[in-house]
Order: sequence, then C-alpha cells, then structure tokens
Amino acid sequence: MAAALPPATLEGWYVLHQMFALEWARLGALELSQREAVLADAASFFAAEAGDGGWSASFRVVGGGADLLFVHFRESLDEISRAEVALRRSPLGAYLKLEYDYLSVTEAGLYHLTADTAAEHDPATEEYHRVLAERAAQEGESRFVKGRLYPRIPPEMRYLSFYPMSKRRQGEDNWYVLPVQQRSDLMREHGLTGRRFAGRIIQVITGSIGLDDWEWGVTLFARDPLEFKRIVTDMRFDEVSARYGEFGRFFTGIRLEATDWPGLLAPG
Repeated sequence: MAAALPPATLEGWYVLHQMFALEWARLGALELSQREAVLADAASFFAAEAGDGGWSASFRVVGGGADLLFVHFRESLDEISRAEVALRRSPLGAYLKLEYDYLSVTEAGLYHLTADTAAEHDPATEEYHRVLAERAAQEGESRFVKGRLYPRIPPEMRYLSFYPMSKRRQGEDNWYVLPVQQRSDLMREHGLTGRRFAGRIIQVITGSIGLDDWEWGVTLFARDPLEFKRIVTDMRFDEVSARYGEFGRFFTGIRLEATDWPGLLAPG
C-alpha cells in the first residue's frame, strides 16, 4: 500500500473569514443620522446574506488582533468574490481596515473510505478510483456529511472561535508519509474526542490547501465560550494533534445580530 496515498475528500461551500479593525474615530465623528445609516446598512447586509446558497454572519472580536470578524459561506468562489466586493462597497466598508483573511472550502476527509478501498484494490488501478468515487458519492448523501459541508448554526450558538492549522512535515513527524491506514486510525481517534462535545460545539472544518497559507481552517460555534477551551485542550492530547498538528492564531468572537448593530458605538 502506498504510504503517500491521499485521502478522498468531499467539498461543499466556499468560505471566507475576514478580520477587520474598525476605524472608530472616523465613524464616531459622523453626524448621528449618518452613523445610524451606516450601521443600519451593515445590519441589513448580514440579514440579507442568508439563503440556500450560503450565508454570512458578523462577530465582535474579543481580544487583540481585530474588532470585527465576518464569515461568508457561498456555493462558488465567484459568489465569495461578489460578497467580498459588496462589503467593500457598502457604507461600512469605508471604515474597515482588513487585518487578516482566510479562504477555504468546507471539507469532509474520507480517510476511512480511502483506507478500506486501498486494502481491497490496488490504488494504481482504475478499479480503485471507480470504487472510491462510488463510495464517496454515497457518503456525500448522508445527513451527517451534508451538515458538515453545508453547515447551519443555531442562533443560540452565539460564540465563535476560529484558527488555521496544518499537519507537520518535519523529520519523523511527517504526516504526509504515514500509511493511509495509520492516518485513518489517528483521525478516527481524533473524531471520537470531538464527538464527546456533540450538542455543545458545532465544528466546521474547511480545507485550504492550494487556497491559503495554512492547510485547514477550524471554526467552532458554542453557547458557552468555555467549551472552546475544553475541546481544544482535549484534542491537543490526541496523537494527531500532539505530534502532527501546527496551529495559527486564534480569533474569538460574539455574534452581532441585526439588533446589535445600532448600538455598536454606544458607550459601555
């Protein structure tokens, strides 16, 4: 069995995370009616950007690095671009300074299917690719996988944590030279850890190999922000993280509903 055999994946919506600094002084210097119009337009933008083809949401960042975090889910890269441009051209766009962004696509990694199919068929044959494609298509019809590829977040899950990550490629700790069965076993263990948080955390995994500097983005949604600390702590002890995981910076935010925008600049 080839050690470097890549896993099959399923993809869904494209995703753009944007972290902005808000030019508070310039926005606050506007006449009250002008400032209210800018914030009302922002509320309308995010309220309107929801539907079967994707959605957008806004978050107030807590801590350093940015003031606002916007996340956009869309059916295509073209639609992501349109949402990005529409935001830049909006009244609020004139008061936003981009600090960081991240482009990816929702992903379901099919390690188990790949390992099982490789055990039955030579990966160098057309039969292997045919069987794997059939099994992947069946997997993609499952309700669970569709929820991962086209996520919908309950409104009560107001808190978000986002971070990018990659798999290590250093010396003996090189994820990409492990046999696919070993990678499958490690990911299964990792998944079992995550399942302990079912109902408390919604985890959205997005792939960014070829799209951004890191390899994956992880977006967590919760009712209680302490769940972010708990799940990340537990997962760090899984071998796939402890030995093979490398992580970027974390952003934590609180969702801005349409009714929250008018009071964004209110004191206290």
